[in-house]
Amino acid sequence: MNDLDPPSPLASFATLLTPAGRALLDEVRGTDPARELAVATRLRREHPAGLVSAALGQARLRQRAAAKFGAEDAERMFFTPNGVEQSTRTTVATHRAQRLRTLGVRSVADLCSGIGGDAIALARAGIRVLAVDRDPLTVAVARANADALGLADLIEVREADVTEVDVSAYEAVFVDPGRRGGRGRIFDPEAYSPPLSWAVATASKAPLAALKIAPGIPHEAIPAEAEAEWISDGGDVKEAVLWFGTEPGLVRATLLPGPREVRGRGLPDPAVRSVGRYLYEPDGAVIRAHLVAEVAQELGGGLVDETIAYITADEARTTPYASGYEITDQLPFGVKKLKALLREREVGVLTVKKRGSAVEPEELRRKALPKAQGPNSATVFLTRVAGAPTMLLGHPLTV
Repeated sequence: MNDLDPPSPLASFATLLTPAGRALLDEVRGTDPARELAVATRLRREHPAGLVSAALGQARLRQRAAAKFGAEDAERMFFTPNGVEQSTRTTVATHRAQRLRTLGVRSVADLCSGIGGDAIALARAGIRVLAVDRDPLTVAVARANADALGLADLIEVREADVTEVDVSAYEAVFVDPGRRGGRGRIFDPEAYSPPLSWAVATASKAPLAALKIAPGIPHEAIPAEAEAEWISDGGDVKEAVLWFGTEPGLVRATLLPGPREVRGRGLPDPAVRSVGRYLYEPDGAVIRAHLVAEVAQELGGGLVDETIAYITADEARTTPYASGYEITDQLPFGVKKLKALLREREVGVLTVKKRGSAVEPEELRRKALPKAQGPNSATVFLTRVAGAPTMLLGHPLTV
């Protein structure tokens, strides 16, 4: 490398850990992206251009990371673009760490640890962690994060190929395989890095293990000896986890905050019935876990269509596992019919939800809302009822 070559990402990151780098990070904290060019121009008069770029880039990443890690931690931590994108949300990592702690685990080998999000949650639960990743920059960032949060005594960060690490000294193993490639998300579990088969084999050797996987994994790909858990946070499905050494064959949906959970009981699919006064939209974790039947039983309801995860019932009931709506109108799909009904009801705000429909919500909203928008709001469900394209109009249920 000659003097004109830019520093490597690892060398650039290292400058941020120097006293000058840390002082500059404090100075650029919270920089408005619209003012970034002006701030960079001013700072480059007094600081090396590479250090200014690194500090401003880190400030941007910290702002993005606040949604996952909370503003207080994000302002102290260090990130890479992939680290922000792929890290576990703190609420989810904390849930998993607490469960391991409840199971009596005191040490965990965190394989494919990334920038340390899960290791941090484990350490805060009082668990000793070996965090392993093969990327030098990622390892440096994880080590800096353990130091920044005062957890270095509990987190050992190691640069290594996870397939070559001896984990026999640890009471549990956590594996978070890479699920992104050069073309984006990877959906084939055997194309994970490392492959799911390797992770399962490694988990089977440990007293306890948890494997983080994509929530869209086919149920038939789940090993019989594993417990499968789907996790949502604030209604958004975040991940699935295969647990080994707990309850083989169990399927559960966990909803955060809470946590609240639905456990599979092997119920048959709910019966299809006519649309009642109330419609329930199950949480995404419930749907992914194939536990709609358990929630339908709780609600005393059935399905509007055998292929659609909407539950309908005649009574209003509250449940944390589904959002409820009171249905006022049921009509065959048609933009003109919907527009006339919205005009009659003086609707100015329309929420569009769909299952089993190819219609784009924004396009329908644009075509159906009257030009003279009224003061009322409504929700329309685009779905199938007994196989026929149908619109169900209603509003959120308050009980």
